[in-house]
Amino acid sequence: MKSNKKMGLVFFPAFDWAISPTHPEREERLLYTQDQVSEEGLLDIDGIIELRPSMADFSDIDRVHICVPQAQKVTTVSHLLSAGGAIAAADAVMTKKVDCAFALVRPPGHHAMRVVCGARGFCNVNMEAIMVEHIRHKYGRKRVAIVDTDCHHGDGTQDIYWHDPETLFISLHQDGRTLYPGTGFIPELGGTNAMGTTINIPLPPHTSEEGFIYVTENIILPILKDFQPDLIINSAGQDNHYADPITDMNFSAQGYAHLTSLLQPDIAVLEGGYSIEDALPYVNVGIILAMAGLSYEHVKEPDYDPVRIRQSNKTTDYIKEISEKILCLYGEAKCRRGLFIRERNSVTRERRIYYDTDDITEIQKEEITVCDKCAGTIVIDSRSDKGTICAVIIPRDACDSCTTEGRERFARLDRQKYDYVYLQDRVEDNYIREGRK
Repeated sequence: MKSNKKMGLVFFPAFDWAISPTHPEREERLLYTQDQVSEEGLLDIDGIIELRPSMADFSDIDRVHICVPQAQKVTTVSHLLSAGGAIAAADAVMTKKVDCAFALVRPPGHHAMRVVCGARGFCNVNMEAIMVEHIRHKYGRKRVAIVDTDCHHGDGTQDIYWHDPETLFISLHQDGRTLYPGTGFIPELGGTNAMGTTINIPLPPHTSEEGFIYVTENIILPILKDFQPDLIINSAGQDNHYADPITDMNFSAQGYAHLTSLLQPDIAVLEGGYSIEDALPYVNVGIILAMAGLSYEHVKEPDYDPVRIRQSNKTTDYIKEISEKILCLYGEAKCRRGLFIRERNSVTRERRIYYDTDDITEIQKEEITVCDKCAGTIVIDSRSDKGTICAVIIPRDACDSCTTEGRERFARLDRQKYDYVYLQDRVEDNYIREGRK
């Protein structure tokens, strides 16, 4: 048998990392998948190859995050290898060693925001963002779409790319009124300089294949066509499955494979999914076959019953209603972006962020420069159990004005006011950290 697409697989189960021996986020999440891939003989198929994970550098993390006090304190070797696995998948695609790649790695990362004081939702650093910014650093400017199919809203990825007009972030997830992290609502459309490049599709509990495929065909694919990305990344969380112990959805392995075949991602990166024996091996095999362009019709869980997991007519009607609203707001948001740029010099937002895994509370104030030429300079004032910090972020491809503003603001910072100050200068790929501690 030969695959229709040359595909790379990266496995990194992180044998030495688990929140606890019985926690859902533990190494067995991938061990059963490895066994299933081996039993099905997928790596014997001509065109499907296994890729070795590399080790990410701290510079890869510093290109994305402001880690308090530093990246070395909030990561382990497993985090560097998980991010390195995603990078290995990206390098294989970008150098055309393969047509597409799937990084089956852990720990996950999509709840990790720009500022990292600890772990949120099992996530310390954001694997997809680290991978995307590695691509841009190594291979040049790219328009990127990240489609997050995890059951939980990808609030960390949304935060990192909230102000970035060249990154489209789409998250379809269980409604935040019913599930952690309680965000990801339809009006969340992106920051002032990037209105319309964040799209949230909150789905009601017990949504099944019909609902997921409907929003993929009627919302995601039209917006992707309009955005015209150079790369499509899938944050391939699998906890929408009907057997998942911590969520309330009715998706299946067949549904995930169908969604993947529609989405046609260049790179997929594993996120959540905690039904270790009953779901993950089947879902992952379905995704692998779909990405390789092979038939997945026989991939079914032993207890798969499409009638039992079918969504209600009320759910179907609701999903159709919000789909029309989302598409309408998407069109309006692009027009509103121009109005904001003409009317304002800067915009601020204040947030209270809770790191549930590490029990840390952060109070954050963010100021963004309104700019019609680039993503705009960001200044973040953050206070948490880890101390007080101020970070200045100059975006990649920043215009001359925002570059100068960012460097001047960093030079003027009152060092005595903060425990740590940071400059993330993406124009020069330069990261500076100064501290009183």
